[in-house]
Amino acid sequence: MAKGKKGKRQNKSKTINLKMAQNCVELTLDGKRRLDLSFKEISVVPKCIQTLCEMDELDLSRNLITKIPDFIDSFITIRVLDLHSNYLEELPATIGRLQNLLVLNLCNNRLTSLPCEIGLLQKLQTLKLGLNQLEALPGSIGALKELRNIGLSDNRFTRVPGCLARLDQLENVNLDRNPILTEHDPSQMSVTVTESLYLVKESFLCEFCLNKCQTEKMKIENVLN
Repeated sequence: MAKGKKGKRQNKSKTINLKMAQNCVELTLDGKRRLDLSFKEISVVPKCIQTLCEMDELDLSRNLITKIPDFIDSFITIRVLDLHSNYLEELPATIGRLQNLLVLNLCNNRLTSLPCEIGLLQKLQTLKLGLNQLEALPGSIGALKELRNIGLSDNRFTRVPGCLARLDQLENVNLDRNPILTEHDPSQMSVTVTESLYLVKESFLCEFCLNKCQTEKMKIENVLN
């Protein structure tokens, strides 16, 4: 499926039965059980996969899926859930029950919001949300104390979400190509579509880079004052 904007779905949706799903179970190089249903041209998550819920990874990417069913919480053991490049407009609240999830990939969908229950994913380390239609994040994101990487590129953010400031373990934030509001003068706001905007903690910068950032910050402050 092409990256970015998507046209109308032209292919007829296919169906997956239990035998077909069983044939998609594989063992990764590091010994993880993975159910790979990517590139299957399905628009509905098949109910039969509930019997295969004891997986470490579930890949439903690059399909035509418009909705994630509530029974996703059957996959309580999964550590990686890949849903990128589908047609998702929302997520079920039951996604918050995936307590072992480390990686959640939701890139290239049609999400305009996230359920507050996403803040229940206490072990989550990587959250990929690029190429959606998000304008804000739920405040519950601030409860993801193990989160290290979050991708927010190609959305509709006009400000850096304030909830990110509560994430002590956060190392990287990708806000590329968002209409971030920049304040040059108290009486006027301008919109800049950021081509490249990453946020990193000071502790991850070498002394040279840290000094350079501090110098540039002082220059900007002097101009604004």
